[in-house]
Amino acid sequence: MGQQELPEITIYTDGAARGNPGPGGYGVVLMSGSHRRELSQGFQLTTNNRMELMAAIVGLEALKVIPSLVTIYTDSKYVADSVEKGWIFNWVKIRFKGKKNSDLWKRFLEVYRRHRVRFIWVKGHASIPENERCDQLAVEASLQLILLDDSGYQPDK
Repeated sequence: MGQQELPEITIYTDGAARGNPGPGGYGVVLMSGSHRRELSQGFQLTTNNRMELMAAIVGLEALKVIPSLVTIYTDSKYVADSVEKGWIFNWVKIRFKGKKNSDLWKRFLEVYRRHRVRFIWVKGHASIPENERCDQLAVEASLQLILLDDSGYQPDK
């Protein structure tokens, strides 16, 4: 299957945490042609970086056609730079020793490798409609009465 034949998917992501750590959530907007889907979820105790990364993971996990050509727009330098600058691949070599969020990075790599993915960093709160919508979804998710347990979150000791 040639690259031009791969479905093109655009994903916008955002994460939020009130208190950092605190209650948090993620928001995702997936778009392909005329199709659009929104995803969000809130967690009891988590961090902003975990929610930013979780948004990217959930967006990729939601894709039905493997492989797809995926562009992820994020306002998280942590997520975008970790992938685009290749840091994560060095973390794999050292088995994530001393790295935060290794549970999520391992989950990310599993789904990332199924697709052709590139990240584009966008400035947050810069009137980019889909990014603003993701922010709204993430914040609303963090405010829900029933929040999931972020079982991989490890508080700093």
